[in-house]
Amino acid sequence: MLTSTFVHIQGIGVKTEQKLWESGFSDWNSVSQGALHRFIPKRSGFLHAGIEESIRNLDENNPAYFGDRLQPGQAWRMFPEFRSSIAYVDIETTGLDRGRDEITTIALYDSRSIRVYIQGENLGRFADDIQDYRILATYNGKSFDVPFMERYFGARLNHAQIDLRYILKSLGFSGGLKRCERRLGMDRGDLSEVDGFLAVHLWDRYKRRGDVKALESLLAYNVQDTINLERLLVTAYNLKITHTPFAAEKRVPEAILPENPFRVDLRTVDAVKESTLNSTWPVEVFTT
Repeated sequence: MLTSTFVHIQGIGVKTEQKLWESGFSDWNSVSQGALHRFIPKRSGFLHAGIEESIRNLDENNPAYFGDRLQPGQAWRMFPEFRSSIAYVDIETTGLDRGRDEITTIALYDSRSIRVYIQGENLGRFADDIQDYRILATYNGKSFDVPFMERYFGARLNHAQIDLRYILKSLGFSGGLKRCERRLGMDRGDLSEVDGFLAVHLWDRYKRRGDVKALESLLAYNVQDTINLERLLVTAYNLKITHTPFAAEKRVPEAILPENPFRVDLRTVDAVKESTLNSTWPVEVFTT
């Protein structure tokens, strides 16, 4: 879809892009400078230069160029062309204050392998490993996960971002990640009762008691977030593509998700729930 995209170019909005498609300009290669001048004489120079820059940056595998120019709700357009460069990332923390709270675990999935990073073990390696990727796919990562990681690791993450919160909201799905999953028919099974609030207390139980079942349950939840992100992104992309002239040719197959290598321990989850009945978080958590 990216090669049929024009809205990232200066002076081109959604309506103009639609007119370009209707006039036969289906992708960058179908556009000539002469034809552009006849179609939009005042903006043809910007558009032609933008197409040349777009072709060059796609050839150089540089999604940051497009990420900087696409609105967050339009970032789905980068998906197929840069799919092999995407890291699906989710963090768990001790709370919501990135100036005070800490990262406890991070899960990273790249459509090929799953990696987890745990505070006190290998968490510091994440800052180096994430440089192997060019796009971060998250849910609410632009507002929460990425700023939190940047502060925690003291490093800038200059990756392009595909934040599914914005894309799903533009499709009418709002609220937390799990709520969007349910509305799209995704079932987490035994993990359906675990959320970000409970994840904080699973970590606390692990730290205080050395309860490895609490840690494994937390990692199961963290990893499920990341592998589900790929399925959500494919679903959102295919829903978005239906509103373009390219629905049939550019649709992508459903994602085949890996098995979660971690298992939630329901007895541990019930025990944590029992101990947190009177605990609350004062703000909505969009990451669950």
